[in-house]
Amino acid sequence: MSFERPWLSQYPDGVPAQIDMDEFPSVVSVLENAISKYRDRPAFSNLGKVLTYGEVDKLSIQFAAYLLGELKLKKGDRVAIMLPNCLQYPIATFGVLRAGLTVVNTNPMYTARELKHQLEDSGASAILVLDNFAGTVQEVVAGTAIKQVITTGLGDMLGFPKGPIVNFVLKHVKKMVPDYDIPGAIRFRDTLTLGQMHSLPAVDISQADIAFLQYTGGTTGVAKGAMLTHRNLVANMQQAAAWIGTNAKMGQEVIITALPLYHIFALTANGLVFMKFGGLNHMITNPRDMPAFVKELKKTPFTAITGVNTLFNGLLNTPGFDQVDFSRLHLTLGGGMAVQRSVADRWKEVTGVTLVEAYGLTETSPAACINPMDIPAYNGSIGLPIPSTDACVKDDQGNELPMGEVGELCIRGPQVMKGYWERPEETANVIDADGWLHTGDMAKMDEKGFFYIVDRKKDMILVSGFNVYPNEIEDVIAMMPGVLEVAAVGVVDEKSGEAVKVVIVKKDPALTAEDVKAHARANLTAYKHPRYVEFRTELPKTNVGKILRRELRDPPPAAA
Repeated sequence: MSFERPWLSQYPDGVPAQIDMDEFPSVVSVLENAISKYRDRPAFSNLGKVLTYGEVDKLSIQFAAYLLGELKLKKGDRVAIMLPNCLQYPIATFGVLRAGLTVVNTNPMYTARELKHQLEDSGASAILVLDNFAGTVQEVVAGTAIKQVITTGLGDMLGFPKGPIVNFVLKHVKKMVPDYDIPGAIRFRDTLTLGQMHSLPAVDISQADIAFLQYTGGTTGVAKGAMLTHRNLVANMQQAAAWIGTNAKMGQEVIITALPLYHIFALTANGLVFMKFGGLNHMITNPRDMPAFVKELKKTPFTAITGVNTLFNGLLNTPGFDQVDFSRLHLTLGGGMAVQRSVADRWKEVTGVTLVEAYGLTETSPAACINPMDIPAYNGSIGLPIPSTDACVKDDQGNELPMGEVGELCIRGPQVMKGYWERPEETANVIDADGWLHTGDMAKMDEKGFFYIVDRKKDMILVSGFNVYPNEIEDVIAMMPGVLEVAAVGVVDEKSGEAVKVVIVKKDPALTAEDVKAHARANLTAYKHPRYVEFRTELPKTNVGKILRRELRDPPPAAA
């Protein structure tokens, strides 16, 4: 039986059915190609400082030479990078890749427990961390394979006098940099100086080499490293570039990068795609400070912006956003969580540009489906499978379902991960013998090949585009001596899409909602914190004793 691809007839003019997988052998070759074409053009800007492609070239070579020459790391070794959006991020990331090593992207907001798991699981040999978060590294580094901690201040790459002023204000005025003491730690700027004493040897990097270990939760609640190869990332960059490239101008694009580059969406969509176009990534370090973010947008003539629904909603509700100059803006891409119609409609009204919804997963590097760039308005769909990508809907027995029927969305293409790091069984659970990745999302396809997400098969909770797994929340809350049983569910939330609610059967009658929230704050990243705490005398269960989470979602909770 031949596989039908009705979506191909809906492709915008100029978008190919297949991408050229041989144009770039690695992510490094994408960078080197951009450097040769756009050496003097701006590549990354942050806090008023701009790095050209030529400067990124020089500095990333210095960091790569340090990793190989001084630390004596070997091909395939892992390096953790624990940074928000700042100039050190692209320098370090491209340095690690140019050295033939693997980047382990690490959320700077991780608690000690979460960081320890990721460092132990990945076996990372070194970690680069912003001073603000170095205290967390100090807590856990002793029990890991980390040989070298590299620290840096937010102002370190901003030059004189701005850099020292930024560092001073963050530490002494805003009190955002707690004291820490990590024996043997080295400053990032010193690694660049040491790197100049070594020449970077020729490193053979193949498409099959792992570029990133990108951690994502699992249905078990344990974060797993998705092995994203150079082939995966290059494929997804080529796919997205082909999709948006019909109206992107080489060497002239300015993309607002407010989502963190350690998140797979911004990493590929902003970092790689716009590098191919010789564009400028204008990095926002703290997009939660919406008034400052809007002020930045007013100063920056930008052509593109990516984000999650909550980010767009936040901007639309910030005074002054409607006075931003949108005359050059031609691309707004929403992903990471469902885009709400009300937000998309208002975005179009204020900016004059359609908010185009896309769909992807960490496991697909991330893009799998994107709406055509020329759609006149929001359509409620996640779009069409992008070039060289197949999608279908399957039932629980693995049979492909006909058009219009709801089943599990499955994706196949060169962007699908190699598997989960050192977890062959978990890999086999999600990638079947025919190469289909089972996404855990329930979807249907219409006659034109547009896909629509209907519900999630998993119990995963999606908070502002971040995956939260109930098992992890439950494990943490269950650590409390006053808790007998606990279940975590997602409930609808206007601001973040969903919020975490925990339902608890008490062991200690004195246990309060505030006790639970304080415990969560100490052990979980902010977006995983339960917003609502409900106490019950028992939890609904199946006849085999499995908690029925679905029954706990309703009715909507009153705020605790």
